[in-house]
Amino acid sequence: MSRSATHQAIEAVWRIESARVIACVARMTRDVGVAEELAQDALVAALETWPHAGVPDNPGAWLMTTAKNRALDRLRQNALHARKHEELGADLDALEAHVVPDFVDALDAARADDIGDDLLRLVFTACHPVLSRDARVALTLRLLGGLTTDEIARAFLVPEPTIAQRIVRAKRTLTAAQVPFEVPQADARAARLASVLEMIYLVFNEGYSATAGDDWMRPALCEEALRLGRILANLMPDDGEVHGLVALMEIQASRMHARIDAQGRPILLTDQDRSRWDRLLIRRGLAALERALALGGGDNGPYVLQAALAACHARAATADDTDWQQIVALYDALADIMPSPVVELNRAVAVGMAFGPEAALAIVDELTNGGALANYHWLPSVRGDLLMKLGRHREARAEFEQAAALTRNAREQALLLERVQEAERAANPS
Repeated sequence: MSRSATHQAIEAVWRIESARVIACVARMTRDVGVAEELAQDALVAALETWPHAGVPDNPGAWLMTTAKNRALDRLRQNALHARKHEELGADLDALEAHVVPDFVDALDAARADDIGDDLLRLVFTACHPVLSRDARVALTLRLLGGLTTDEIARAFLVPEPTIAQRIVRAKRTLTAAQVPFEVPQADARAARLASVLEMIYLVFNEGYSATAGDDWMRPALCEEALRLGRILANLMPDDGEVHGLVALMEIQASRMHARIDAQGRPILLTDQDRSRWDRLLIRRGLAALERALALGGGDNGPYVLQAALAACHARAATADDTDWQQIVALYDALADIMPSPVVELNRAVAVGMAFGPEAALAIVDELTNGGALANYHWLPSVRGDLLMKLGRHREARAEFEQAAALTRNAREQALLLERVQEAERAANPS
């Protein structure tokens, strides 16, 4: 394997495995910042070793073992400073077995409500109220999503140095506050739940529509977020929003095989072959939605409403069967409890399908004038689509060009450039 191919393999393995490695090492060291540093050390070791020795048969296990060994070395060094020399031998033997109370939570085994999942511990730790929401988002996407600071900055439309500072400060804050690396007990868990749900869904969305890179999707992230959601639903069976989030992710995940063609190019929802949708995931999602609705009564939250939106598509045998007026009504309800420019943009798409592009364009133009989505590539993309339907092809071309310039995802950019050519042909028929 060539050096460049090896580096590509390392990057791919790191994207998939980094969150698990960081979570495992954080359980050992009790420090998220140290855990990320040691995981990065393992990545550097791979970059130094694999081009010469070859990619190992199980590269994820190689990274995990290397990071854990570095964690043990770090703990040995700490023990040397903290204990007398004659006590060290017994400590090291225990460290190798991962059972020393100083480094592994000895109470975990005794806690009836601790499910013992390192990644879920990492989510709850990153969502501790000692951190601001912005810090939680940046830290979660960095540690669980594996995004670079540049990718996070692009996703949230802020300068890269701002994101870098948030991540550094977040890790320092967790260390200074001595936040335990754990899934907290019931009361503290409930208080942190809204943030945890938000972070899990952020990770799912990064897998569903990747911010940057050569692939439109990162399925491993979707699978991990869905796994965490299912664990959380078992942990908190009487919370409607937890089941709502699981329902939403199940239904969205059901479409993943139909969202790309054989060459990995995106296929939009209305053009997908619905026979390729995973019926088992749809059934699971609809069952979770039914449970969420039963638990929530008439007071349903944002995840339940978004799951209901996804269910409208899942229940439609064809794109033409979609109940777009019902979708508009659900977006109206969602905008009441969770107003945001992105929700309004999605509502505009539904309005366009239900009542025509003219009505939708008025909504989109207001968003354009507002400036909140100035660097959000889906805004000019949606506007370009509406202009195409209205026969305003030259204006549509400019919108698709702007959208292609804004996205960092290669697959999305290629799709948008195809729309540019489509608009050009429509504007200048031969």
